[in-house]
Amino acid sequence: MDKINLNKPVLILLLILYNNCLAQNPVQYHSWGIWDEWGSQPDGTYYNPVLPADFSDTDCIRVGDEYYAISSTFQYSPGMVILNSQNLVDWTIIGHAVHDIRQIGTEMNWDKMDRYGRGIWAGSIRHHNGRFYVLFGTPDEGFFTTWAEDPAGPWTPLINILPESGWDDCSAIWDDEGNGYFIGTLFRDRLYKTYIFDMAPDCSSIDRNSAKLVFEGNGREASKLIKVGEWYYLIYSRTGSGARYVVAKRSKEINGVWSEEKQVMAPNVDSNQPNQGGVVEGPDGKWYFLTHHGKGDWEGRSVSLLPVNWIDGWPIIGEVREDGLGYMIWRGKIPLRNSFDKEEKIFDDFNDKILDPNWEWNYYPNNDMWSLSEKPGWLRLRAMKPLQKNNLKKVPNIITQRVYRTKINEVTVKIDLSGMADGQTAGLCHYAATYAYIGVCNTDNGISVIYNENEEVISKNIGRPKTLWLQSAWGLDGLCRFSYSTDGKNYSEFGKPYQFSWGNYRGTRIGLFTFNENQQDGYVDIDYFKYRKK
Repeated sequence: MDKINLNKPVLILLLILYNNCLAQNPVQYHSWGIWDEWGSQPDGTYYNPVLPADFSDTDCIRVGDEYYAISSTFQYSPGMVILNSQNLVDWTIIGHAVHDIRQIGTEMNWDKMDRYGRGIWAGSIRHHNGRFYVLFGTPDEGFFTTWAEDPAGPWTPLINILPESGWDDCSAIWDDEGNGYFIGTLFRDRLYKTYIFDMAPDCSSIDRNSAKLVFEGNGREASKLIKVGEWYYLIYSRTGSGARYVVAKRSKEINGVWSEEKQVMAPNVDSNQPNQGGVVEGPDGKWYFLTHHGKGDWEGRSVSLLPVNWIDGWPIIGEVREDGLGYMIWRGKIPLRNSFDKEEKIFDDFNDKILDPNWEWNYYPNNDMWSLSEKPGWLRLRAMKPLQKNNLKKVPNIITQRVYRTKINEVTVKIDLSGMADGQTAGLCHYAATYAYIGVCNTDNGISVIYNENEEVISKNIGRPKTLWLQSAWGLDGLCRFSYSTDGKNYSEFGKPYQFSWGNYRGTRIGLFTFNENQQDGYVDIDYFKYRKK
């Protein structure tokens, strides 16, 4: 590990040269949420954020030449999203680690829907002896593990390795002899006490009696364990100066004495506090930090990629300045650039036998009430009664995707209305702290197009069309405008502009839904979902 032991003046000179060469243009500082470009660029550079969408609580590893990341999913189903990349910048969702989130608890099911802001919190992805492991915590049910030989799945049923409430933010590591260790934080008494436990090598259990307190302090969380050279590093975040920032401890023995806390990143308030992620080494020998921005906005907690500079044996994250701390960068060179293939649109025509991994249900769905096979090439959603009237967030079987914070966003869906029953409503929605949707309601007088913003309703009778196209469009300001069409060509804006929001630790979602408050009857068929972003 010569790169760690270089003397400080040489390292500082190298860092200055590296940062000067890092980008084609000077580092650019932005107001939060105002960026013209994001992700990979044709010239081999990238702009942060690399994922301007809700991928909270990230962790990242490299296996061979492939990178894998996870992101917390709270009440969404399937849970704990798995992403893949070849360059740390262009990411693709390849699956989820938790197929059946009812394994966590019955409150995650469609007939309870009682885990907003809870469910699957931060976790860790690791690779050991040919297996991928995902470990995570839920604030009510404790810590869970699962494993797979292929990160795309299938993943084994969950094991609850610590069935206690009040824990979060875990990680794992193995020593050179193959012994396993697990770390987690007890926040229940608000003192944030972080412990290391002995763990079975296959992550199937931890020794509760082996708990060793490593540190405590209000707001300390997001722990990650890595080993570099002869040192174990514990990288985590803490609060101070009105923001979260990254600190580290190190020890030559996992159960030995850990050093004093070392600050490795400044409180980057203006950039929404990058602070929780995975520190990973690339095949080129350079190190990186894939991190979420911890202060959520309407798009959620988006993800950026920062360089890691090893100075005096400590990982300083971001652009190193005179105070020796790391700061946010907005542009960099793509690690080991491959072809430019940034995905700018999602198109789902529902021709596959299974749902695209971009989709997640709001809670575990009633699988008897949707189908990809009843009308091949279409997604059929059957109407159910809401658990609570006049509340979209208590409607079962809303199928959702993340929204992006980019210059141009436009979602279009084509819906066959011929199966709708009397009193049935269906449509295209957005929700977080608040909600709004454009949809249709079937009544004795015909089909009415509806705009509903937190139960303030605007409606208009449009006769009895058999097919309807619905659209939602927004930009960097997160101000959405809905429209509809009866021919797929000419669209009419309807309702009021709706401001996206942040709520329950989540950004705004886009979803497709149907319900019937009068009776469990009726269905709609969705031909396609098209999401264009730039």
